[in-house]
Amino acid sequence: MSADSYADDSTASEFWSGARASLPVVVAAMPFGLLFGALAIDNGFTVFEAIFMSATIYAGASQMVGVDLFGTRVAPWLIVLSIFAVNFRHVLYSATIGRHISHWGPMQQAIGFFFLVDPQFAEAERRREYGTLSFAWYMGMGLPIYLFWVVEAWLGALFGRLIPDPHAIGLDFLLPIYFTGLVMGFRKRSLWLPVVVVSAIASIVAYRFVGSPWHVSLGALAGILLGALMVPTVKKDAPR
Repeated sequence: MSADSYADDSTASEFWSGARASLPVVVAAMPFGLLFGALAIDNGFTVFEAIFMSATIYAGASQMVGVDLFGTRVAPWLIVLSIFAVNFRHVLYSATIGRHISHWGPMQQAIGFFFLVDPQFAEAERRREYGTLSFAWYMGMGLPIYLFWVVEAWLGALFGRLIPDPHAIGLDFLLPIYFTGLVMGFRKRSLWLPVVVVSAIASIVAYRFVGSPWHVSLGALAGILLGALMVPTVKKDAPR
């Protein structure tokens, strides 16, 4: 086998490995993709606008916030600020993933950051623990999630009103269960428990006294702050 054919086989294997990892995400995100399409139509969007928003913004929570606020009398700067609050965690995701993909080309990195949604970040972090993060694996995971998300918005826009209330049948619980599983996957990391506990408490307190969507970013910031404060102590105490 030549070096070129071996490289091709390795790239294909990496891609399909990523595609297999995407399947649970595709299933868990399906109710939300359909729900977004239905909400977009209810808020005066056309089918094309709903699909276009999913294809270009590609951020579930931000799309929901945007759909609720567009068309209201809320000031444009407040809409932008609300979406920024929801998406602030992506700044942190990019800073973390950026260290792992520095060997990619500039265009590959730009594409990678576009596909950097929550489950993509978590799975990429987990993948990184077992070796190098390849562009083929990353796209194998990112492309199915993206394509199904856009198709689900289209189906939701067309047939959303036929879907029963996802809260009533518990479909809205699929994604939180999936994210809980991802968080548990990092439980062997140092500082995992204190960071999770502090982030959860801060998020609950922020939700009570500040409100949504700021509780997401404030909870994340509390966990980061704790991690930054405790890391020097851990290094100092570590055996040499």
